Amino acid sequence: MTTPSARPIRMSLLILAYFAFISLGLPDGLLGVAWPSIAGDFRVGTEAVGLLLIASTAGYFVSSIAAGFTLARVGVGWLLAVSTACASAALAGYAISPAYAVMVPFALLAGFGGGAIDSGLNAYAAAAFGAKHMNWLHAFFGLGVAIGPLIMTAVITGAGMSWRWGYAIVATAQACLALAFFVTVRNWTRHAPAPADPAPAVEPAITGGDAIATKVRTEPATKVRTRETLAMPAVWLGVLAFAVYVAVEMGAGLWAFLLLTESRGVSAGIAGLCVSLYWGMLFVGRVVQGVASERVDPTKILVGSLFGMAGGALLVALPLGAWAAILGLAVIGFAAAPVFPLLTLTTADRVGAAHADRAIGMQIGGAGLGGALIPSGIGLLLGHFGAGALGTCLLILSVLLIAFYAAATRGRTDLTARPA
Repeated sequence: MTTPSARPIRMSLLILAYFAFISLGLPDGLLGVAWPSIAGDFRVGTEAVGLLLIASTAGYFVSSIAAGFTLARVGVGWLLAVSTACASAALAGYAISPAYAVMVPFALLAGFGGGAIDSGLNAYAAAAFGAKHMNWLHAFFGLGVAIGPLIMTAVITGAGMSWRWGYAIVATAQACLALAFFVTVRNWTRHAPAPADPAPAVEPAITGGDAIATKVRTEPATKVRTRETLAMPAVWLGVLAFAVYVAVEMGAGLWAFLLLTESRGVSAGIAGLCVSLYWGMLFVGRVVQGVASERVDPTKILVGSLFGMAGGALLVALPLGAWAAILGLAVIGFAAAPVFPLLTLTTADRVGAAHADRAIGMQIGGAGLGGALIPSGIGLLLGHFGAGALGTCLLILSVLLIAFYAAATRGRTDLTARPA
């Protein structure tokens, strides 16, 4: 009998997953460039963007958790197809909204679609693609975030058109992707990683990311109740780890400009380039470490990356001048690169394959919530203590991330030894 580990990756699905991660990042890059035009058209203040962010985060949080619990019932193909269609409809709704109040429910729908796509794709990729592609998929999400502003900038300043056309273009791309998911919906089920026999005679002799992926696929199929998943401390520690990780990633990118200009005496132009450097290091790090994960145990890469984030945060926190802060931000970006994909990939290693889909959904939800709330709290602290406090905030969060990960992995058990 052919083991699941020997099953080749379906290239068409892999390519489609790459495009899906690009499309997932596109909307995140549109709003920042479009917002001044949106606020001017609808005559609302700058702070009104908070309503869109809150609505989108709420939808993302609910759907990402729900997706983890419904994935086995509806199938990943249908989940991706319907969710992408929802995201396309939401962006089209942005483009035709006659008033700002109409955009808010569309933001909720956009978050709902995005959360389900994120959760479904991460759960599938964690079991099917291995460490290299997990890193590269998330790198392409960053590419999508970078392309979004370029599209909106080209529409508004290059073509002199309304911001609505930027959303219409991305909505069209999302609709094409949804159609592709509908066409291939049976392939996602047919080629999904199937559980192996409870006691395979020969363990495949592979290492690195494929070894982790194999472990996910060779565990026996067991049906567990929702309350059993919710009762596992490792699940909740994983949720906290994701929330804190995204808080560091987003907090550093959001407040680095303020730190460099107000606390380190860097000019606005140079500070802007340094922020771009930070995001660029995140993209490059995922590409480079995706290759490294084929040769090195991904768990070792993950642990090293967590300590690398803490080291970068320490450089930002120390009063050594602008060079230390800039170097620290670059280190954080590069070190943080593989953390999200590798934390996702190793979820089954911490909680067991039977709980993995649900746990990943909860983790993605925690990531969305942490990325929305904690950076806002950092902003309040910077307003009270000054921009120089950013490094301290990032260092504390990085240490917490290490602690949550250590606690989640310390008490894990090999669930493959349990009877089905």
